[in-house]
Amino acid sequence: MSKDLDRTRAVWRQIAAVIVERIEDGTYPAGSRVPSVVELSAEFEVASSTAQKVMAHLKKEGVVRTEVGLGTFVADRPAD
Repeated sequence: MSKDLDRTRAVWRQIAAVIVERIEDGTYPAGSRVPSVVELSAEFEVASSTAQKVMAHLKKEGVVRTEVGLGTFVADRPAD
């Protein structure tokens, strides 16, 4: 596991925060592919339903976009 998760708080929110942190620090630049549900599930040792909740949240927030058959990618951020 890349980070120790606090099992007393919502795990999916902690994982979402890690993904956002990675986007902000350039690990996942705009337009790049982010890990799949299966990859997140394996990396953080969580159920796939938890990883799906992470991805659904990030998509709803506009952080990532999904392309059917290709994967999930970091959304292009509008200029401030």
